[in-house]
Amino acid sequence: MSKRRIIAMLASAAAAAGLAALTPLASPAYAASCATPYAAATVYTGGMSASYNGHNWQAKWWTQGETPSTGGSGVWADQGTCGGGSTPTPTGNCTYPAWKAGQNYTTGTVVRYTDGNLYIAEHDNPGYDPVISTWYWDPYSCSGGSTSTPPNPGGFVVSEAQFNQMFPNRNSFYTYSGLTAALSAYPGFAKTGSDTVKKQEAAAFLANVNHETGGLVYIVEQNTANYPHYCDTSQPYGCPAGQAAYYGRGPIQLSWNFNYKAAGDALGINLLNNPNLVQTDAAVAWKTGIWYWMTQNGPGTMTPHNAMVNGAGFGETIRSINGSIECNGGNPAQVQSRINAYQNFAAILGVPTGGNLSC
Repeated sequence: MSKRRIIAMLASAAAAAGLAALTPLASPAYAASCATPYAAATVYTGGMSASYNGHNWQAKWWTQGETPSTGGSGVWADQGTCGGGSTPTPTGNCTYPAWKAGQNYTTGTVVRYTDGNLYIAEHDNPGYDPVISTWYWDPYSCSGGSTSTPPNPGGFVVSEAQFNQMFPNRNSFYTYSGLTAALSAYPGFAKTGSDTVKKQEAAAFLANVNHETGGLVYIVEQNTANYPHYCDTSQPYGCPAGQAAYYGRGPIQLSWNFNYKAAGDALGINLLNNPNLVQTDAAVAWKTGIWYWMTQNGPGTMTPHNAMVNGAGFGETIRSINGSIECNGGNPAQVQSRINAYQNFAAILGVPTGGNLSC
């Protein structure tokens, strides 16, 4: 049954019960207009403004090529959201049943969540949380009308609420806005195949990231004794940032001078000379993780992206990242840790895990 027909039926039922019909609200007024979009090639001096990822930003001093964020050198000041609006406050008497975790809901069921809004089940589900799960249509207030929740930035299949649920103890450096800003580097990431495959790929990527960073807690490699070992002096470009400058950083813990060179060349960022960008700019950090995921076989036989979109399974993403160190019985506990995270994240996104979980 179509969404429009279900809503029409619900509206009729609401009218019969003396409730306000579930009709869309007018779009809320915008709080602020957006400045000219940020451009990496533009030189910004103190007082100049740019919009980025739904916010206006103001430069405190001269800057070029540093993505607006609250991190990095601190050159950017967040001026607040732009181009968006506030969510209408629900009012009125809401007589639909309260949502209960673990209770089965069939398609079209209307539940009242703890935020006071009504949610309509888009699929049969065993009591998924309406705010976190994508298995419900946009919320409706009890007084009637969609709350017009804005779409996820960049059309990413993981919402910010789901991201926060996956990483409740994450380091503040690993921002959701940094992740969504990085998506433009590889448009095929989590946007290839069916909706299920897209969510499976996102869950697989974030599960491996979870394992590599201790739940997005660690920005840099913790064993500092390893730092001087990541300079391959046989490379013609050497290690211009210093012998100990190419240690693991970011969501996939990018390491070695040749990987910084390759990632930087692919992304158009001089990471060979400035590897610290991976630990000071959230968008750059996420881009290096997505770069590896989309382009590198590593010790495996295919890229992690191809493993997920071509049906090879989650286990092959582990092989592409850590190969024999973990696979083929190398370290079954580490493999299981990655699998557990993937199963958890897939459940949050409301999709099955698929087969071939182990390597």
